[in-house]
Amino acid sequence: MALIDEDKLLNAHQCLADLENARDDLLYELHKQPKQHASDRITLKTHFEKIDSVAQALEKKLRLILSRTLNTVRKEPKYIVTALRIIEREEKNDQFALQQEKVTSFRPPGRPRQWRAMAMNVLKEAVVTRIEGSRVEEREDNKMWLVKDLEMLRRNILVDLRVVKSLCVPCFPPHYNIFEEYVRMYHEALSNYIENIASGLQGNEYVSLLSWVINTYPGYELMRHPDLNVNIQQLVGPLLPPSRLRTLEDEYLGNMQKNFTEWMANTAEKDRSQWFSEETPDQAEQYYHSPAAVILFEMINQLLQVTETIHSDLTFKALVMSVRQLDIFGQTYLKYVVELKEHHFPKRDQIKFFTHHIIAIVNNSQQILDLAQQLKQKYWPNARTEHYEDFEKLLETFQLIRTQAAGYLLEEAFLDLDGYFNELFKPEWLTSTISVDTICITLEDYFQDYNHLTPCNFEMVINEAQKQLAKRYIRAMLSKRLSRPTSDCEAIKTKITQEAKRLERFFEKIAPNLSLNDSPLKLISMLSGLLVCDLEVLLLDLHTLLGNYPSLTEEQIVRLFYIRNDVKAAEVRQKVQDANQSKKPMVTIDKQDLIFKEIVFNDKLW
Repeated sequence: MALIDEDKLLNAHQCLADLENARDDLLYELHKQPKQHASDRITLKTHFEKIDSVAQALEKKLRLILSRTLNTVRKEPKYIVTALRIIEREEKNDQFALQQEKVTSFRPPGRPRQWRAMAMNVLKEAVVTRIEGSRVEEREDNKMWLVKDLEMLRRNILVDLRVVKSLCVPCFPPHYNIFEEYVRMYHEALSNYIENIASGLQGNEYVSLLSWVINTYPGYELMRHPDLNVNIQQLVGPLLPPSRLRTLEDEYLGNMQKNFTEWMANTAEKDRSQWFSEETPDQAEQYYHSPAAVILFEMINQLLQVTETIHSDLTFKALVMSVRQLDIFGQTYLKYVVELKEHHFPKRDQIKFFTHHIIAIVNNSQQILDLAQQLKQKYWPNARTEHYEDFEKLLETFQLIRTQAAGYLLEEAFLDLDGYFNELFKPEWLTSTISVDTICITLEDYFQDYNHLTPCNFEMVINEAQKQLAKRYIRAMLSKRLSRPTSDCEAIKTKITQEAKRLERFFEKIAPNLSLNDSPLKLISMLSGLLVCDLEVLLLDLHTLLGNYPSLTEEQIVRLFYIRNDVKAAEVRQKVQDANQSKKPMVTIDKQDLIFKEIVFNDKLW
């Protein structure tokens, strides 16, 4: 005992071995006797009774040394070497005792001691204590507790395994494979520790844990560090099973989806509240907008940037989830926009800044479309086609909001113009320019507000306004309000042409940088030319006209010729039918041709 207390462990073990050998020899001789007396065994046991207490004391000392291996090996590695020498001697004694038992059926008391297994278990317990002792803060103390805990783990494990590789390997017998064993022990202890943490994660703690488990732990910051160079996947496998990682990822995305649902609903509601307020929308440069688009895509970009720190598949899942949530937001937003319009139009003085907010809605929709394309460009892998229909659906939703809201702008403007369109092609119209002048003045006033549309939206509204003007004017032309002899048709044609030019000049004035070459307003002058054409060449003119504008109907042409009262409807019908039969396919001017599809009359022709 004194030798053990003085740390003379090899001497102590030699003395213990000598005593055991003497005892075992006597016990063996007794075992060989045909007649064995219990009193002899008791006498021997009493004589050597201190052997067990010495062995227990030595084992306790060895446990203490081994539990401090990583500290001791840096300062006094001789104690580790001594402990291992004793353990290896005991392993040989265990093996000898078991071999002897096979031959003689005699096994010495207390064998096998299995001190090597004991040693490895002590090392393992020390590793578990080291892992579990890394946490210095809880969530209640610091929101970044997990990040700090994982970083502390990384540093501790890296330092410890460096010590094992550089200092323990020379001390331990080669067949211990002590470095690989230590890696396995740290891996197992860490896996249990991480699994325990993973059962109660919140918010971005999922990201911190997943990124650490998937990237930091097996990567160059830890196991693949040049000082260690451990292929942990090959040696022991992943820290957490793939199924557990997928569960954590799904939980994280589920939480984010709930957050997105709440945040996006609040964003839509905030915009909706402002529409009914006494406030104008925000302005960037001269363009109206709300913060909605920026808020939404900041949320999404933050999520995707975070998931990129984990792995690309999770980023793609997050992207698809975000796209779907944006579409849900768009459906809600569209519903609110329709409600806004329906609330406004019955009594147009209720919402003070209706036009301003509709302009902001159009601009917001375009901004979301642009940002969605940027998002796709940055995060959507070219090789992946699954879920692309979700992205297309998103684009369709916000394009619908954009065009529908732009339509409300013009619907409001044209409500003020209905009375002036109704005056067109009445007898008094022949000598007055009031209607078209008023139409241009009113639109110019509205377009002062439309200047707050972004350039692409302004162009869209300009094009739609031209289309609406052309459609309303042509509809008035075909509405059977005026019927004159051929002698008056030249003057009517001239007036129509002048008014068409007046409308074209108006758009050239408010949009000087836009090309009006294919403007649907040119249809007005083109149709007016039929009013003065020779009936002999009418078939030829119709042939060309119907080739370019296949949507122009027989009824519409007959209605046009109502203005010219010397031509019978039956004669016009026949010429139209002849032209349709003999016409050849020509280049259709789709932008203009579409107008004829939208001009429909409910009244009977004659």
